[in-house]
Amino acid sequence: RYFISKIEDLRIDADKTQQEIADLLNCQREVYRRYEKGTFDIPLWALIKLAVYYETSTDYILGLTDTKTAYPKSKRPGDAVAARPAHP
Repeated sequence: RYFISKIEDLRIDADKTQQEIADLLNCQREVYRRYEKGTFDIPLWALIKLAVYYETSTDYILGLTDTKTAYPKSKRPGDAVAARPAHP
């Protein structure tokens, strides 16, 4: 479980405690500690929230890429439609 060390490394690099990240995820510190240690599987919603918080990608946390930079935010679906020229 490569990503387990990633979430711990990201937390330490951000100079945050397990309690601070548990508060971010609205869970008990012990639950978060178990995410870090791999005892509990981290839920997808929590993985996404951590990626946004640390300004990285879920791919980086999961070990699918070595690029720590987050992907650019995509436009909202309505933005692309509004930008298209009207048909005659």
